[in-house]
Amino acid sequence: MNSDHLLQGLKERDPRAVAKAISLVENGDPLADSILASLDESLIDQALVLGITGPPGAGKSTLTNQIISYFRSQGKRIGVIAIDPSSPISGGAILGDRIRMMQHALDNDVVVRSMATRGRLGGLCAATGAAVRIMASSGCSHIIIETVGVGQSEMDIIRLADITALVLAPGLGDDIQAMKAGLLEVADLLVVNKADCAGAETLAMDMEAVARERREKNEGVIEVCMTVASEGKGIKDMLHVVAKIDEEYRQSGEIMKRRMKSHDLEVLDWAVELIKPKFLKMIAESDTSRKGDPRMKAVEILKKL
Repeated sequence: MNSDHLLQGLKERDPRAVAKAISLVENGDPLADSILASLDESLIDQALVLGITGPPGAGKSTLTNQIISYFRSQGKRIGVIAIDPSSPISGGAILGDRIRMMQHALDNDVVVRSMATRGRLGGLCAATGAAVRIMASSGCSHIIIETVGVGQSEMDIIRLADITALVLAPGLGDDIQAMKAGLLEVADLLVVNKADCAGAETLAMDMEAVARERREKNEGVIEVCMTVASEGKGIKDMLHVVAKIDEEYRQSGEIMKRRMKSHDLEVLDWAVELIKPKFLKMIAESDTSRKGDPRMKAVEILKKL
């Protein structure tokens, strides 16, 4: 399948074309370059990228499932990127989130892709940004990125998503405390899930206090929602808040500002990915003893470049 066929497949909203295009990017295939250069920029500009993150056990996958169902009931085409921990053996994704989304498996307007973190601390592999653009170019009006859920190391999601929802649940006190200096300070939406459980009201009040403090510091839009994802409760209200934030960010230019920053950091990511093999070869050839200060050796290699 050549690039013209793939691009036509994207225009025709063929899920197989989306899957093939993303695989070409992940595998570094030369064909990926012409595909990425020919994507529909107007569709990419219109799409909303929603990040779903938070500690394990908060109910992110169940919430994501409900969000998909709601958007599909409105006739919208949805892309989902489930960031899974890399398999220690193959480097591939474990696919847990995709398994939980099986109810949408036969729906051609729900494009689900599991991607491996490949050991990156930020939780996102370098090809995720390209996957977002490919899905948007195939007509996905909303693209959801659901991340691994490892707390502080989830900060990469902030730079790639237009709006980030941090999902919390009662009983995860230590995990929430660990995020005080990270995601709680930058998420656009704080979602208290499992709102029917003991401690949910207290957690919601704590999150309202965080939101109030951020508003007083003039740190942008910050909202708090309560949901019971397992029963579909609060999903509609939460997505109305997401739509409100999206509209405000587009009017203020915040979306464009975030995407420009994301673009620059993605260029840096790819530069590092592409030059890494050359660096490893230079290191192996220049240092047979494997002794001495690694930082100084890195400086010497950079000087040679």
